[in-house]
Amino acid sequence: MAAALAIDAVFGEPRWLWGKLPHPVSLMGDAIGWCDRRLNSDLYPGIAGFVAIFCLCIAASAFGWVIGQIGWVAEVIAAAALLAHKSLMLHVGNVANSLRLSTGDGRHSVSQIVGRDTTGMDGHDVARAAMESAAENFSDGVIAPIFWFAVAGPAGIATYKLVNTADSMIGYRDDRHRQFGWTAARLDDLLNYIPARLTALLIAATLGGVKKWRPIIADARMHRSPNAGYPEAALAYSLDIALSGPRSYNGAMQNFPFVNPDGLKTTGPKEIDSICGALWKCWLALFLFLLLLALFF
Repeated sequence: MAAALAIDAVFGEPRWLWGKLPHPVSLMGDAIGWCDRRLNSDLYPGIAGFVAIFCLCIAASAFGWVIGQIGWVAEVIAAAALLAHKSLMLHVGNVANSLRLSTGDGRHSVSQIVGRDTTGMDGHDVARAAMESAAENFSDGVIAPIFWFAVAGPAGIATYKLVNTADSMIGYRDDRHRQFGWTAARLDDLLNYIPARLTALLIAATLGGVKKWRPIIADARMHRSPNAGYPEAALAYSLDIALSGPRSYNGAMQNFPFVNPDGLKTTGPKEIDSICGALWKCWLALFLFLLLLALFF
């Protein structure tokens, strides 16, 4: 696990490799898209969605098992390919750099990493969206894959990434996927339940927010997502900023409550940079913890 984290942190997703070979997550996306096109119809879409995710999970688990039979080097390389910390930091950092140029540039950059409407955002909205994405994806892209790699090896991390990718593609995005994507969305919530809370604990312990654990939990429970609120609340209270809050989806404004409502709301590129630095500290804490475990055992 420590080696996989290190490889991802150094190399990220190198274009010289993934420009020539299909990325594993891209292959998962292709398979999910094929199922969506072929199986998602008006005839029992919920059952079709369940069957599709069940079969895809079996395939991902089998592929992971095969990787595990090759040896530990293959396991490390495969795990590193399914981690996304460096790429996350690059994308979030790019929002800060774009926002320094103009609000329009910031909107364009943040639209690449969030699903909400970005047209009417001001600079503070752009910064807050980028920071929320950083918090949520640190859990989804780093902690959760490492957790399931620890639990079930390559089969575990491959299955998790398959479900997480399916949720991002077909999980409750529109009327077409409301039934077909139900299984993917619910299974993603289940697989992220423990990792999201571990992420919050790691963030709070690393950044000195443990004393605010009770309000972190209280605000996380009011979040629209059963899991995303935990890393968001931990970062918000640790850095004294306000996250979540009102935003627009499909042209309709949603009046979601703020996480840490008394925190700083007039955020900008400086706060985005602070979030990136804080998450690198959390990454380092996790890396050192895994090294200690490796040495101990």
